[in-house]
Amino acid sequence: MKKRNYLILIYFIFLFIYEELIFHLAVFKNISFNFIYVVLFSIPFGIIFYLLSSIGKKVVNSVIVYLLSLLVLVLFISNLIYYNVYLSVISFYSMINGGQAFEFMDTILSVALSNWHIILFMSLPIILLIIFHSFKKVSFEKIKNKTRLVLIGVTVLIYILTIIVLNLASSKEVYSPKNLYYNIHSPLLTVDKFGLVTMFRLDLQRTVLGFSEKDIDLENMDGYVSEISYADEIKFNTLEINWNNLILNEKNETIKSMHKYFSSVTPTKQNDYTGMFEGKNLIVFVAEAFSPMAINEELTPNLYRLYKEGFQFDNFYTPLYPVSTADGEYISDTSLIPKEGVWSIKHINGNYMPFSYANVFEELGYKSHSYHNNTYTYYNRDTYLKTMGYDSYLACYNGIEKRINCRIWPQSDYQMVNTTVDDYINDDKFITYYMTVSGHLEYSPSDNMMVSWNWDKVKNLNYSTAAKSYIAANIEFDKSLGELISRLEKSGKLADTVITISGDHYPYGLTLDEVNELSSYKKDKDFEMHHMSFLIWNSEMKEPVKVNKYACSLDILPTLLNLFGIEYDSRLLMGTDIMSDSMPLVIYSNRSFITDKCRYNALTKEIISNGDSTCTSKEVENINNLIYNKYKYSRLVLENDYYRKLYQSLGWKIRQ
Repeated sequence: MKKRNYLILIYFIFLFIYEELIFHLAVFKNISFNFIYVVLFSIPFGIIFYLLSSIGKKVVNSVIVYLLSLLVLVLFISNLIYYNVYLSVISFYSMINGGQAFEFMDTILSVALSNWHIILFMSLPIILLIIFHSFKKVSFEKIKNKTRLVLIGVTVLIYILTIIVLNLASSKEVYSPKNLYYNIHSPLLTVDKFGLVTMFRLDLQRTVLGFSEKDIDLENMDGYVSEISYADEIKFNTLEINWNNLILNEKNETIKSMHKYFSSVTPTKQNDYTGMFEGKNLIVFVAEAFSPMAINEELTPNLYRLYKEGFQFDNFYTPLYPVSTADGEYISDTSLIPKEGVWSIKHINGNYMPFSYANVFEELGYKSHSYHNNTYTYYNRDTYLKTMGYDSYLACYNGIEKRINCRIWPQSDYQMVNTTVDDYINDDKFITYYMTVSGHLEYSPSDNMMVSWNWDKVKNLNYSTAAKSYIAANIEFDKSLGELISRLEKSGKLADTVITISGDHYPYGLTLDEVNELSSYKKDKDFEMHHMSFLIWNSEMKEPVKVNKYACSLDILPTLLNLFGIEYDSRLLMGTDIMSDSMPLVIYSNRSFITDKCRYNALTKEIISNGDSTCTSKEVENINNLIYNKYKYSRLVLENDYYRKLYQSLGWKIRQ
């Protein structure tokens, strides 16, 4: 092989290692000892790409070299942009199913421009290749078969060496490299340990061939010390389940392991707020990109009223998960963590969800209704809401377009609420679910109809255009609440109706600087960007209820079930009733967390004190184990239709 031919081999090996290095520095802000795995896995990829680009004549080979180089560059740049918007990496499943990955070109261009220097650094290898090629310093000749066989052998040997090193490493930590490679599917942590290319290879392999996470023996610890008493006077949110009998009679080992796990979970105690809203109607809003920044006494007076008069959850977080709106909706509706690498909102189709709002309230004689003011099939929401038990679902292009203008973007929350209230306001008892869209990006008067409609109310504010636009978009949502409250009051139903509002994710159409324009304090991207709002309000509340406990969107469902006095089993949900004495816990998609003692960054392994207290390394380990189990059993509930199997085993009624 000629000397100049070696340069292409060196180039491809360098390309993979270099791109991984720049990506790691841009995303994780550091390089850890585990980067050795990135290097070792990158070398075989470099050799394989060289072999692919040396199969024909010079011209053909040169074209292949540039095409493969562009493929690598596109992979890294697209994931850099994706991470800066969604704080995750693109899964193979999302790529083949469409979704939100490349949906909003203005946002993509904005993020690309703000990261131009990183993209330039990523492009340097190709620029150097062009320069060397122009000076004829590289050759694209076809290599001999003997050389090809030697390189294949080297590739196999390096791969085997890497696997041997990996297998010899300790796997005591739940998120050790060995566990992430063989046992656990956590894309971002896998990128940190092995690199983006290896993560994508594993994700593709697992998507095509299937993958089941392996059981990891962990101490069953909740990381939180609480005095639990089972005295007669203390009541728990549990159902009468004979776990021992279920375990003894279950032949399926997976289901048996689930019985064992759920039987070991500490249930939450009932409290002074249990049944506070028993018998009342419920209207649930999952509001697009809703945050405290949307609450303004003058501009959004209805949101301000709900906050000032209702439950004030001042340490509530809505972490962003990879499938953004769909995952955010799934978490708040089910109190389960989405399965990584797929759309849980789609895969839950046909499962039995006994604790969904529609199912629990319809068992009590309520009528259920659900609405959305965007395309009714988006994220398979039509089958999802049917699975959740709603008797009716109206959205754009399955009926609501006859009532509202579905041809604008985004559609109006006010129009949706105004034209649907009459569907349920005369029901004796109702549960109504709204998924809104008016608060969606883009945040500019030229690209967002809701911003344009409400621009006059914000144009003179001393903020950037994007920040003003975010408020303007939420003015439309606020108008819908004003209309709803007015209609409920006129019908005599206001006192008997509870309104709850939570967001699906933070407004990722805003930059961190734009968020901090509107924030009352300086936020960071890792934790505080996700500090959001959760509102619960009823006009009969005599005074607001201030809650400082740390909580997240997983806790919404159990909190509402407790407030309405619904019989449910708190052990079967991953969140907990915020009003109980359960452990305060916020879980992020990268498996970082917040408790009342500390914040833990799973990517950097940094422990940050919360006030005067902090977590010990042992407590962090215990909470990591707890979070691992919550991910694992959330996935198993989804994959195995567990609630149906549980109810069938107990002989309980399943609502059809």
